[in-house]
Amino acid sequence: MSRWSEQAKEIRAITLFVDDLRAAKQFYQDTFGLPVHFEDGNSAVFRFGGVLINLLDVAAAGALIAPAAVGSSAAESRSQFTIGVGDADAVCAELTQRGVTLLNGLMNRPWGIRTAAFTDPSGHIWEIAQDLS
Repeated sequence: MSRWSEQAKEIRAITLFVDDLRAAKQFYQDTFGLPVHFEDGNSAVFRFGGVLINLLDVAAAGALIAPAAVGSSAAESRSQFTIGVGDADAVCAELTQRGVTLLNGLMNRPWGIRTAAFTDPSGHIWEIAQDLS
């Protein structure tokens, strides 16, 4: 076993670059019903179980990832974040009541889960997934 695999035990944080921090923060509060864990002038952080989701204003993102460039929110999707739920139908009903438009779903996938997906204001895709077994 390598040193890397011995030390890499969990994902602690995911940083999402957002075009409008205020709108993104409001969306995450309204959609997920979570309180802000931390915030400053450039970011708002939410805790999903043991993982922090850091919403970082795109204007501040360049300093974090330099020399890489920040991609445009108009670019095609390249990632999806999945949240396990006990009842996908009930969660979708609640999301719809909160004004969230589903991209797809509800659908039973051949690999044994029921899913639906939606996007945040900056185009990040979130999926809810219920085990069917």
